[in-house]
Amino acid sequence: MNNRPSIRDLVSWGEKKLINSKVFFGHGTDNAWDESLSLVLFALGLDYSLCEQDLDKAISQTKRDQVQALIKQRCDTRVPAPYLTKRIWFAGIELYIDERVLIPRSPIAELIVSGFYPWFDNAVVERKSPIKILDLCTGSGCIAIACALTMENAQITATDLSSSALEVAHINVEKYALEKRVTLVQSDVYQALPEMRYDLIISNPPYVSDQEMATLPTEYNFEPALGLRSDNNGLDIVHKIIDRAADYLTEKGVLIVEVGNSDKAVQKEFKRLPFVWIEFANGGHGVFTLTREQLLLDNE
Repeated sequence: MNNRPSIRDLVSWGEKKLINSKVFFGHGTDNAWDESLSLVLFALGLDYSLCEQDLDKAISQTKRDQVQALIKQRCDTRVPAPYLTKRIWFAGIELYIDERVLIPRSPIAELIVSGFYPWFDNAVVERKSPIKILDLCTGSGCIAIACALTMENAQITATDLSSSALEVAHINVEKYALEKRVTLVQSDVYQALPEMRYDLIISNPPYVSDQEMATLPTEYNFEPALGLRSDNNGLDIVHKIIDRAADYLTEKGVLIVEVGNSDKAVQKEFKRLPFVWIEFANGGHGVFTLTREQLLLDNE
């Protein structure tokens, strides 16, 4: 590498380093160039607002050393990049992140950006009174915060069993001054919630089975197991969510839950429910939607 490499040179060097080290991509990026770019920009104190021509600016030796040290740390330790940079983007929103929570990567972000069209009743979206949303297993608060920023008429309750996760969610709620619109509650699913009904219940809960956990790349070992693993073949928390969802939904309310690779197990477990599996333009799978009326079919 030249004595005075450009930003582009450093990103290219990092890309090759990441590929040769065979790190796993999937925590915020899905390829070596994007991952290298995120690490280079962080080490240089820059963000994604820079122009294409800015990539050709020369970098000092000191800055070069900082970039190389960070990328080598990523390769040597396998710690996911967002845990090194303490930042991640979800639904176009920058969030604080650390090892107390899972790294946001849910395809539900695509639904939020679209206003949940066409899964959410338009009459609910267009009414003057607040839309009430319940975000179960909120983690970093990414879904709750993205909903609040995308849907100005929304009031969100966000729950998590982990007090440590809620500490991170609180940082992000404060970052966007959403204290009056996003309420954080420590709760095992519905357990600590008052009796009330929501227009939308949304969740990206723990759903990974022990069998799948054993096959995950090293990077996943740095994430809290409480946010990934679930008993009963990955269905323990999903069961809790489905079993009482109708009690917390309005008459036209909708439930949206991500279950990833546990999708087949969910369909086998709840044979009476007419799951609708959402297709995503930007990739991702294993997200179902059910209306309150459809949920009641399981109780007949």
